[in-house]
Amino acid sequence: MKLILTQEVTGLGAPGDIVEVKDGYGRNYLVPRGLATGWTKGGEKQVASIRAARASRELASVDEAKAVKQRLENASVRLAVRTGTGGRLFGSVTPSSVASAVKDSTGTSVDHRKIEIGNPIRSTGEYTVQVRLHPEVSASIDVQVVAEA
Repeated sequence: MKLILTQEVTGLGAPGDIVEVKDGYGRNYLVPRGLATGWTKGGEKQVASIRAARASRELASVDEAKAVKQRLENASVRLAVRTGTGGRLFGSVTPSSVASAVKDSTGTSVDHRKIEIGNPIRSTGEYTVQVRLHPEVSASIDVQVVAEA
């Protein structure tokens, strides 16, 4: 099945890429979640607009991404969440909550779609989160999850 990606899919491609995937993966996962649309000749025009939007969202150069990486890796991010007994969270830490905590602590805004949390964060402690700033540059952020006062 040939599809046009509308959003970033880890391990598959970036928005605007034309990919060939198995029928079930495309029909049951990518298309219903809005991550891709079916490929058509008319869809080729859509690819140009998707790539233009992606270019405006991405950081312009690798040097700029490396500067942001330095700021993010040197900062300490603290995230206060509601917890139950034993330090267990009500729910889990989401990429959006990490992005807002990064904005509060460093002043640097990070797109929540670029944040990758390996395993779900469901208890207090210290965790490492990856941020894809540029296709060639990614930063590791240490996030400290603490109980709300």
